[in-house]
Amino acid sequence: MKILVTGAAGFIGSNLVAELLRRGHSVVGLDNLSLGTRRNLADVADNPLFDLRQSDIRDKSAMLDAAKECEVIVHLAAYKIPRYSDAYETLMINGFGSEIVAQTAARTGAKIVAASTSDVYGKNPQVPFSEDMDSVIGNPQVKRWAYAVSKMFEEQLLLACHDRFGNDVVLLRFFGGYGPNQNLTWWGGPQAVFIEKALDGEPLPVHGDGSQTRSFTYVKDHVAAVAAAVESSRADNLVVNVGTEEEISIAALAELIWRLVHGEDSRVEIERIPYESFGKYEDVVRRVPDISRARELLGFEPKVDLETGLRETIRWQAGLRGHLTR
Repeated sequence: MKILVTGAAGFIGSNLVAELLRRGHSVVGLDNLSLGTRRNLADVADNPLFDLRQSDIRDKSAMLDAAKECEVIVHLAAYKIPRYSDAYETLMINGFGSEIVAQTAARTGAKIVAASTSDVYGKNPQVPFSEDMDSVIGNPQVKRWAYAVSKMFEEQLLLACHDRFGNDVVLLRFFGGYGPNQNLTWWGGPQAVFIEKALDGEPLPVHGDGSQTRSFTYVKDHVAAVAAAVESSRADNLVVNVGTEEEISIAALAELIWRLVHGEDSRVEIERIPYESFGKYEDVVRRVPDISRARELLGFEPKVDLETGLRETIRWQAGLRGHLTR
């Protein structure tokens, strides 16, 4: 197939592009390079089946031109939770950008496979999260919910696009992606920051008391689910959780990463960062998926356990800096 991938130079996007090309598809990548980098695509840059276009998803004409003859649009371009910035770009890129994707697909007839997020479950206390559960969103004056709200809008918009125009859509709610090509700041997640600090031998910054838990999914597992959604129709017009059921606290994650970098007998130093340091903030206590639907419809099964995936990620991240790790 010919496939358009938005956010192609980003974390999941660059890994997905490589996998789609490996499977013999031709790929048009679109990225404004605000967070993604050409370095992430260096291994596929010369592939004759790949065409990278530097543009913003909010550019209607650029999107329409990139989507010509594409049977599927994989929509990954997004801004994440605004911790240390305002929420405007998160809302505009995720909201208005998704509208342009929907309009483009309506004109071309392309199927849409879109990245949503586990954040849409909000503060729902029922764990594990299944796709039919309620979203429990917090105080609207807490900007961290801008990301969840923008992705909830995207989900509703794309499902409405299916109802009105007939385009098939698949909405994948990703849980905690990590791995090579991840952003090295908080955009990439706590594991990215912890690895950077550990490589420098500095205290690891943990928000709150670190008791909040997450499930972290190696990028190859995320990519396998996206590719299955692209190539199969079994999950069309549904929301599907994609993640691992392995749960770990953020404090335990920090300790694990430190040991993987410095050895089993080393002692981690934690720097506690109060939520108040970046304004009003509400965190989620636990976040673990029910992946029954992904197993049934996409044949999805996480294959990379956390310690194995972190070792690979540390090796990649250290390689960018010339560090040697155990």
